[in-house]
Amino acid sequence: MLPTKEEAMRLLEEGWTRNPGPWKAHSIIAARCAYKIASHCADMDPDKAYILGLLHDIGRREGVTSIAHVIDGYRYLKKLGYDEPARICITHSFAIKDTGTYIGEIDITEDDMKELETLLAEYDYDDYDSLIQLCDSLAMPAGSVSIEERMTDVKNRYGFYPKNKWKKHIEIKRYFENKSGLDIDNLGIV
Repeated sequence: MLPTKEEAMRLLEEGWTRNPGPWKAHSIIAARCAYKIASHCADMDPDKAYILGLLHDIGRREGVTSIAHVIDGYRYLKKLGYDEPARICITHSFAIKDTGTYIGEIDITEDDMKELETLLAEYDYDDYDSLIQLCDSLAMPAGSVSIEERMTDVKNRYGFYPKNKWKKHIEIKRYFENKSGLDIDNLGIV
Protein backbone atom coordinates (compact mmCIF):
# COMPACT_ATOMS: atom_id res chain seq x y z
CA MET A 1 0.00 0.00 0.00
CA LEU A 2 1.12 3.55 -0.76
CA PRO A 3 0.25 6.76 1.04
CA THR A 4 -1.08 9.64 -1.02
CA LYS A 5 1.38 12.31 -2.14
CA GLU A 6 -0.07 14.60 0.53
CA GLU A 7 0.31 11.99 3.27
CA ALA A 8 3.87 11.22 2.17
CA MET A 9 4.72 14.93 2.36
CA ARG A 10 3.10 15.14 5.79
CA LEU A 11 5.22 12.21 7.00
CA LEU A 12 8.34 13.87 5.60
CA GLU A 13 7.49 17.20 7.28
CA GLU A 14 6.78 15.46 10.58
CA GLY A 15 10.06 13.53 10.34
CA TRP A 16 12.00 16.69 9.59
CA THR A 17 10.42 18.39 12.62
CA ARG A 18 11.75 15.53 14.77
CA ASN A 19 15.22 15.69 13.17
CA PRO A 20 15.84 18.82 11.07
CA GLY A 21 18.53 18.56 8.43
CA PRO A 22 19.30 18.59 4.71
CA TRP A 23 17.79 15.11 4.30
CA LYS A 24 14.34 16.64 3.75
CA ALA A 25 15.47 18.80 0.82
CA HIS A 26 17.47 15.84 -0.55
CA SER A 27 14.33 13.66 -0.36
CA ILE A 28 12.23 16.24 -2.21
CA ILE A 29 14.84 16.53 -4.97
CA ALA A 30 15.05 12.72 -5.22
CA ALA A 31 11.24 12.60 -5.49
CA ARG A 32 11.20 15.24 -8.24
CA CYS A 33 13.90 13.37 -10.16
CA ALA A 34 11.95 10.11 -9.80
CA TYR A 35 8.75 11.78 -11.00
CA LYS A 36 10.43 13.28 -14.06
CA ILE A 37 12.17 10.07 -15.08
CA ALA A 38 9.09 7.89 -14.47
CA SER A 39 6.99 10.35 -16.50
CA HIS A 40 9.10 9.39 -19.51
CA CYS A 41 8.78 5.62 -18.92
CA ALA A 42 5.58 4.16 -20.33
CA ASP A 43 5.36 1.35 -17.77
CA MET A 44 5.97 3.45 -14.64
CA ASP A 45 3.67 5.53 -12.44
CA PRO A 46 5.22 8.97 -11.82
CA ASP A 47 3.13 9.59 -8.68
CA LYS A 48 4.26 6.30 -7.16
CA ALA A 49 7.87 7.15 -8.02
CA TYR A 50 7.45 10.57 -6.38
CA ILE A 51 6.04 9.08 -3.17
CA LEU A 52 8.82 6.50 -2.97
CA GLY A 53 11.40 9.24 -3.49
CA LEU A 54 9.90 11.38 -0.74
CA LEU A 55 10.01 8.54 1.78
CA HIS A 56 13.27 6.72 0.96
CA ASP A 57 15.15 8.42 3.83
CA ILE A 58 12.25 8.68 6.31
CA GLY A 59 14.27 6.68 8.84
CA ARG A 60 16.31 9.84 9.40
CA ARG A 61 13.36 11.02 11.49
CA GLU A 62 14.93 9.01 14.32
CA GLY A 63 18.05 11.17 14.48
CA VAL A 64 21.48 11.56 12.95
CA THR A 65 22.34 7.98 12.07
CA SER A 66 24.02 6.05 9.31
CA ILE A 67 22.83 2.58 8.25
CA ALA A 68 20.27 2.69 11.09
CA HIS A 69 18.12 5.03 8.97
CA VAL A 70 17.55 2.15 6.56
CA ILE A 71 16.04 -0.24 9.11
CA ASP A 72 14.37 2.57 11.09
CA GLY A 73 12.53 3.79 7.99
CA TYR A 74 11.51 0.26 7.07
CA ARG A 75 10.04 -0.44 10.51
CA TYR A 76 8.27 2.91 10.72
CA LEU A 77 6.56 2.59 7.35
CA LYS A 78 5.72 -1.11 7.88
CA LYS A 79 3.99 -0.14 11.13
CA LEU A 80 1.90 2.36 9.15
CA GLY A 81 1.02 -0.33 6.59
CA TYR A 82 3.06 1.19 3.75
CA ASP A 83 4.86 -1.91 2.48
CA GLU A 84 6.20 -0.52 -0.81
CA PRO A 85 7.86 2.58 0.66
CA ALA A 86 9.14 0.43 3.56
CA ARG A 87 10.86 -1.81 1.02
CA ILE A 88 12.44 1.23 -0.66
CA CYS A 89 13.88 2.28 2.71
CA ILE A 90 15.85 -0.97 2.60
CA THR A 91 16.74 -1.17 -1.09
CA HIS A 92 17.69 2.46 -1.79
CA SER A 93 21.10 2.09 -0.17
CA PHE A 94 22.00 -1.18 -1.86
CA ALA A 95 22.22 -1.04 -5.65
CA ILE A 96 24.25 -4.18 -5.09
CA LYS A 97 22.60 -6.57 -2.62
CA ASP A 98 25.59 -6.56 -0.28
CA THR A 99 25.60 -4.74 3.05
CA GLY A 100 29.40 -4.59 2.72
CA THR A 101 28.91 -1.89 0.06
CA TYR A 102 27.25 0.46 2.56
CA ILE A 103 29.07 3.78 2.75
CA GLY A 104 28.98 4.99 6.32
CA GLU A 105 28.98 3.76 9.88
CA ILE A 106 27.40 0.44 10.82
CA ASP A 107 25.37 1.73 13.77
CA ILE A 108 22.96 -1.17 14.24
CA THR A 109 23.05 -4.38 16.27
CA GLU A 110 24.01 -7.76 14.86
CA ASP A 111 20.35 -8.80 15.02
CA ASP A 112 19.32 -5.69 13.08
CA MET A 113 22.00 -6.42 10.49
CA LYS A 114 20.73 -9.99 10.12
CA GLU A 115 17.19 -8.68 9.61
CA LEU A 116 18.44 -6.17 7.03
CA GLU A 117 20.41 -8.83 5.16
CA THR A 118 17.42 -11.22 5.19
CA LEU A 119 15.10 -8.55 3.82
CA LEU A 120 17.61 -7.56 1.16
CA ALA A 121 18.03 -11.19 0.04
CA GLU A 122 14.25 -11.67 -0.20
CA TYR A 123 13.60 -8.72 -2.52
CA ASP A 124 13.66 -9.09 -6.27
CA TYR A 125 14.50 -5.57 -7.39
CA ASP A 126 12.13 -3.89 -9.80
CA ASP A 127 12.38 -0.63 -11.71
CA TYR A 128 11.15 1.38 -8.71
CA ASP A 129 13.97 0.05 -6.51
CA SER A 130 16.49 0.93 -9.22
CA LEU A 131 14.91 4.32 -9.91
CA ILE A 132 15.13 5.41 -6.27
CA GLN A 133 18.71 4.11 -6.05
CA LEU A 134 19.47 6.29 -9.06
CA CYS A 135 17.62 9.35 -7.80
CA ASP A 136 19.29 9.06 -4.39
CA SER A 137 22.54 9.27 -6.37
CA LEU A 138 21.45 12.42 -8.23
CA ALA A 139 19.88 14.45 -5.44
CA MET A 140 21.71 17.10 -3.50
CA PRO A 141 19.68 19.34 -1.18
CA ALA A 142 19.92 22.27 -3.63
CA GLY A 143 19.06 20.30 -6.76
CA SER A 144 19.99 17.44 -9.04
CA VAL A 145 23.58 16.97 -10.16
CA SER A 146 25.38 14.52 -12.40
CA ILE A 147 25.74 11.08 -10.90
CA GLU A 148 29.54 11.40 -10.98
CA GLU A 149 29.36 14.69 -9.05
CA ARG A 150 27.13 13.16 -6.38
CA MET A 151 29.21 10.00 -6.03
CA THR A 152 32.38 12.10 -5.81
CA ASP A 153 30.72 14.17 -3.07
CA VAL A 154 29.97 10.98 -1.13
CA LYS A 155 33.50 9.69 -1.73
CA ASN A 156 34.98 12.96 -0.46
CA ARG A 157 32.83 12.91 2.68
CA TYR A 158 33.44 9.26 3.57
CA GLY A 159 36.88 8.68 2.06
CA PHE A 160 35.81 5.90 -0.31
CA TYR A 161 33.16 4.67 -2.71
CA PRO A 162 33.21 0.97 -3.62
CA LYS A 163 34.13 0.57 -7.27
CA ASN A 164 31.50 -2.11 -7.90
CA LYS A 165 28.80 0.15 -6.41
CA TRP A 166 29.99 3.09 -8.56
CA LYS A 167 29.81 0.89 -11.68
CA LYS A 168 26.33 -0.37 -10.72
CA HIS A 169 25.02 3.21 -10.35
CA ILE A 170 26.40 4.09 -13.79
CA GLU A 171 24.71 0.96 -15.19
CA ILE A 172 21.37 1.99 -13.62
CA LYS A 173 21.78 5.52 -15.02
CA ARG A 174 22.33 4.13 -18.54
CA TYR A 175 19.35 1.81 -18.16
CA PHE A 176 17.04 4.72 -17.33
CA GLU A 177 18.54 6.93 -20.04
CA ASN A 178 17.67 4.22 -22.57
CA LYS A 179 14.23 3.62 -21.04
CA SER A 180 13.25 7.30 -20.69
CA GLY A 181 15.19 9.00 -23.47
CA LEU A 182 16.39 11.61 -20.92
CA ASP A 183 19.89 12.89 -20.26
CA ILE A 184 19.93 11.81 -16.59
CA ASP A 185 22.98 13.91 -15.69
CA ASN A 186 21.18 17.07 -16.81
CA LEU A 187 17.68 16.77 -15.33
CA GLY A 188 17.78 20.34 -14.01
CA ILE A 189 15.69 19.58 -10.93
CA VAL A 190 15.66 22.24 -8.20
